[in-house]
Amino acid sequence: MASGGSGYGEGSQKIDYVFKIVLIGDSAVGKSQILSRFARNEFSLDSKATIGVEFQTRTLVIQHKSVKAQIWDTAGQERYRAVTSAYYRGAVGAMLVYDITKRQTFDHIPRWLEELRSHADKNIVIILIGNKTDLEDQRAVPTDDAKEFAQQEGLFFLETSALEATNVEDAFMTVLTEIFNIVNKKNLVASEDQANGNPASLSGKKIIVPGPGQVIPEKNRMCCRS
Repeated sequence: MASGGSGYGEGSQKIDYVFKIVLIGDSAVGKSQILSRFARNEFSLDSKATIGVEFQTRTLVIQHKSVKAQIWDTAGQERYRAVTSAYYRGAVGAMLVYDITKRQTFDHIPRWLEELRSHADKNIVIILIGNKTDLEDQRAVPTDDAKEFAQQEGLFFLETSALEATNVEDAFMTVLTEIFNIVNKKNLVASEDQANGNPASLSGKKIIVPGPGQVIPEKNRMCCRS
């Protein structure tokens, strides 16, 4: 079981892993607010649109190891599409965000997923996030629609509210723990190889993640509103 350390005021502790996570989705779905809630436990009501690309970090403890999450946020507007290849390079996790009150932002998710899969490593860990559950009375995307899409595509899925801090921590921890477990399995394989006289090195190797359909979490992680 993963345990999230406070991580907001990072000291000079030894870092065991650095995982790059990218946030993607239409503009104004709350990507920057999700990032700011996770990285600094802050929410700004007068948030400005993100211009270009920025990233923030937070260090957590997962299974007694120190993991630095480096989370990249980009503007969802078309004109920033030129950043794609550099933006996705080295990413081992992705958060695909839509706004539950704007159907169009959910309808664009397959396009974002296609872009992600054409630029990122094909084994990247992906979570679909329906943000703004605090606006339940304006909901335009039924939870079941999103859950069905996530199951078809082999994605994790949660609904969040960056405003109320609902499920934001869980969403990041789901992705980070999955990546951590995969990396640890790789380390185990490498050490077994070395023990058997095969000097296998992990340096420069890609992290291999189970393919689509194999990363759906257990039921209690699948959903959704608190």
